[in-house]
Amino acid sequence: MISEAVVEALKGFVPGENVQLQEPMAGHTTFRIGGPADCFVQLENEAQLIKVQRYLKLVEIPFFVMGNGSNLLVSDKGYEGVVLQIGPRMNAIQVEDCQIRAEAGATLAQVARVALEHGLTGLEFASGIPGTVGGGVVMNAGAYGGEMSQVVTQVNVVNGQGETMELGNATMEFGYRTSTIRNNPFLVTEVTFRLTPGDREQIRQKMEELAVCRRQKQPLEYPSAGSTFKRPEGYFAGKLIMDAGMRGFQIGGARVSDKHCGFIINVGNATAQDVQDVICEVTERVKERLFVDLEPEIVFLG
Repeated sequence: MISEAVVEALKGFVPGENVQLQEPMAGHTTFRIGGPADCFVQLENEAQLIKVQRYLKLVEIPFFVMGNGSNLLVSDKGYEGVVLQIGPRMNAIQVEDCQIRAEAGATLAQVARVALEHGLTGLEFASGIPGTVGGGVVMNAGAYGGEMSQVVTQVNVVNGQGETMELGNATMEFGYRTSTIRNNPFLVTEVTFRLTPGDREQIRQKMEELAVCRRQKQPLEYPSAGSTFKRPEGYFAGKLIMDAGMRGFQIGGARVSDKHCGFIINVGNATAQDVQDVICEVTERVKERLFVDLEPEIVFLG
């Protein structure tokens, strides 16, 4: 539990209405799953992040920083500590020539729409990704042949000591669903994209084509965290799961999607334990039958 003194201190760093106690995390994840966080704080700018981070480290209270919750599975018991959200209250986007600067809480879809409005091409692949810019950089998010490493030129972060740093593309160590931020205590606050002038109608058409493709191939009608597993080298996770006979496999309210076996979906009141049980069963079955190790792509909290 978070003490009254800590709550009052947090309210000194951010507006009081941005601090919620025993906040159900199911309302902040695309899985629509998760018990209560002891304390949930919505951040509005980098200065607030630095003050809150330094304070929580000083009083030795655990904290977790999240964005849109699109790649997150929170325990049914919730989280004992403070969840800091860099999300809708920290999502400003600025455009200058072929450059877009976006705060970490802006969604990739929002930035892609701004790029379209300004006739800039390069972010079409991100138009259907529900995650935030910050989360997208951390995991080098990508789809349909595009990924963050191709368009990001600078990432502003706060390090473990509460100091600001600027990381260029070359220092980000981008890889498949990873970056240097995954291995360091860095918190993303702003991302700069370098795009290319293009034809608005062609950009719009490309985004619409990808949207149709997503609707046809992905179970967007159900809550999920997107692709549940990373792509094993030389394979596709969804095909492996299908070949292992796991299409439609279900425990409680968690189910391997019939439309795309790479997705575990919440078909109704699924618990985090249901999802974890399905993940374990799928992983074991694919290993036993096809001799391939699957690694979850989603982040577990609690």
